Amino acid sequence: MLDANLKAQLAAYLERMTQPVEIVASLDDTKVSAEMRALLKDIADASPRVTVTETRGGPQRTPSFQVTRPGQNTGVRFAGLPMGHEFTSLVLALLQVGGYPPKVEEAVLEQIRALPGDYEFEIYVSLSCHNCPDVVQALNLMAVQNPRIRTTMIDGALFQDEVNQRQVMAVPTVFLNGTHFGQGRMTLEEILGKIDTAGAAKQAQALSAKDPFDVLIVGGGPAGAAAAVYAARKGIRTGIASERFGGQVLDTLGIENFISVKETEGPKFAMALEEHVRHYDVEIVNLQRAKALRPNGKLVEVELESGASLKGRTVILSTGARWRTLNVPGEQEYRNKGVTFCPHCDGPLFKGKPVAVVGGGNSGVEAAIDLAGIVKHVTLVEFGTELRADAVLQRKLKSLPNVDVILDAQTTEVAGDGQKVNALVYQDRASGEERRVPVEGVFVQIGLVPNTEWLKGTLELSKHGEIVVDARGQTSAPGVFAAGDCTTVPFKQIIIAAGDGAKAALGAFDHLIRS
Repeated sequence: MLDANLKAQLAAYLERMTQPVEIVASLDDTKVSAEMRALLKDIADASPRVTVTETRGGPQRTPSFQVTRPGQNTGVRFAGLPMGHEFTSLVLALLQVGGYPPKVEEAVLEQIRALPGDYEFEIYVSLSCHNCPDVVQALNLMAVQNPRIRTTMIDGALFQDEVNQRQVMAVPTVFLNGTHFGQGRMTLEEILGKIDTAGAAKQAQALSAKDPFDVLIVGGGPAGAAAAVYAARKGIRTGIASERFGGQVLDTLGIENFISVKETEGPKFAMALEEHVRHYDVEIVNLQRAKALRPNGKLVEVELESGASLKGRTVILSTGARWRTLNVPGEQEYRNKGVTFCPHCDGPLFKGKPVAVVGGGNSGVEAAIDLAGIVKHVTLVEFGTELRADAVLQRKLKSLPNVDVILDAQTTEVAGDGQKVNALVYQDRASGEERRVPVEGVFVQIGLVPNTEWLKGTLELSKHGEIVVDARGQTSAPGVFAAGDCTTVPFKQIIIAAGDGAKAALGAFDHLIRS
């Protein structure tokens, strides 16, 4: 199942285990079971600490396997082949069940162990989803730490009947004790915050008691990370509050234009950003969304939605942007019920089905190209009279037999049957005629909106909601700087955001020494 190179890497990783691991597999005579049997044999061959036991039938999904310790019942299960992005989840599960300590603060581990009640998590994933492993790994870690927690990764493409029955149309989708728990990327801290509200309240109190930072950065994308590194290197007290470290980079699959890095993926790039920041004396506060900005003379206060507040002698805002929505009837109603924004994550759920992509820029055309290899048919709908994507992408798109392009079309509605999407409605802008395209999925790719609503009335914003900044990143409020996609700086690119973050940090430092 695994090639020689991957087997060698796996064997090296599994040497870190200190306790025996038993894999209990539920298999049958299908092709996928045969592939799983081969994978488990490769794992057992890679470490003398691993044994495999095979069963047939029973209450478990087939094919699936549990990673546990002999004589115990650790609640980590994989329903489907955990390859692709999920192979890392499998390796980490083996290591942690095998006694290798996770890289998580002891306070967080204690919080997991102290959780009251029983928790049965089911996570529906696609193996091409780069957001899914974070959720799977977080829940697996919780199951290893607390015997009352059980978790199952489920490959949605393999268990299509379940996907249809539960109307899973976006991944990752998590069920807790049979009830919908959440969708999309979730960190360990986010999951704990949802099920342990008392712990979240204590954390808010602790945050509010912190001393003021010399530089407080709000937002953990490329701009925020660069600002943190540059500020910390000046030897001043630096903190960074982030809703999710990495920002929108986490939702980006391929990055090929960050100079000196020939090719990487968004989640890997985000991890490298965080590792670089943690190399310095920077206090990172995750899972914090800003609610209000209050410049108060010598200090600037940032109020957080958690109820906490942080203070800084200077503040750098790098809150980034989010996907722009169509703002048409049915879009919100059918979000994650056919309306989605990530073709890489959710594309496999629409295998063999007709879908639409709205947007004719690079993102839209790339989405249509990717989806064409998975789905039955793609209809790309563009508002303008021509596509805006690069010529090389347009040539590739035109070569695909299962893609139609509709130009000069204004999307007016996402239609459905009350449970899921069944059509995209648009108006032909030339004739005024309304037309309906039968589809089961709508992938929206029409640009970005800055995350600045919370700043209205406090800072000067452009007509597009961007923070107005000068050449040094200074905003309309003294001591408050901004950088990245949330600002008026043109061309929203990772490398530009990183440069802006560095510039804003230098501007903030200059402000400190002059005031």
